[in-house]
Amino acid sequence: MRWLFALALMLVGSVSQADTFRFTAIPDEDQSRLVERFSKVADYLSDKLGVEVEYVPVTSYGAAVTAFRNDQVQLAWFGGLSGVQARRLVPGSQAIAQGKEDAEFRSYFIANTQADIAPSETALPEAVRGHSFTFGAKTSTSGRLMPEHFIRQRFDAAPDKVFSRVGFSGDHSRTIALVESGTYDVGAVNFTVWQAAVADGRVDTDKVAVIWKSPTYPDYQWTLRGDVDARYGEGFSAKVRQALLDMTDPALLESFPRSGFIPASNADYAPIEEVGESIGVLR
Repeated sequence: MRWLFALALMLVGSVSQADTFRFTAIPDEDQSRLVERFSKVADYLSDKLGVEVEYVPVTSYGAAVTAFRNDQVQLAWFGGLSGVQARRLVPGSQAIAQGKEDAEFRSYFIANTQADIAPSETALPEAVRGHSFTFGAKTSTSGRLMPEHFIRQRFDAAPDKVFSRVGFSGDHSRTIALVESGTYDVGAVNFTVWQAAVADGRVDTDKVAVIWKSPTYPDYQWTLRGDVDARYGEGFSAKVRQALLDMTDPALLESFPRSGFIPASNADYAPIEEVGESIGVLR
């Protein structure tokens, strides 16, 4: 009977290790583009980790955090704020890698050229006052949290006291489109999304331009649940981290877009947590 018990344990262990490993990413761009790109990342991770890996698309930043909390995904490509939120909800979870650009990330403030706001190298232009303004998603670090922080620093007032109208586009690509069309005069976007859109010819720079580049701050990161070693086998979390750090294929890195990945830790995002608490986004 003892050998049967041992065999049962072995079978349970093999089933556990064979579980599909799932990840998601905050929907900061057009969803169809993300599905196409991150499906290739799933194939890469499957080869590296030796388990089936599936990309799970979500419809909002909040849905990404919820999927992580509910163990519907074990790994997530979060923004700075959504990562902090997720790790607060799932004790033991860890930020394990960030893009090379993420240690010193930026928001770009953009304006419709018809708004006639001159760019500034030193501070958010005074001329934005009284114009309409759109953030990205409500829990976006580069599209809402840090832009609101910089607006409050510059004007010593909440955004709705600075601008004639304040909106939330939902994602960075949509912010660019709304400012380009003139629906909003000014907006704040993730600088990598802006640069990629300009490089791809998806932005008419005669209609919309960068008017200010923010100071740097930590942003996106991969966050992993703390129970993956128990579920997928000892050392699995280290394998996940190494697979991300070893990702060098430009076609895969284009999914983010990043030039590569470097190690990260929860402590790297203390500044984001502090800002979130200071403006009331985190409680």
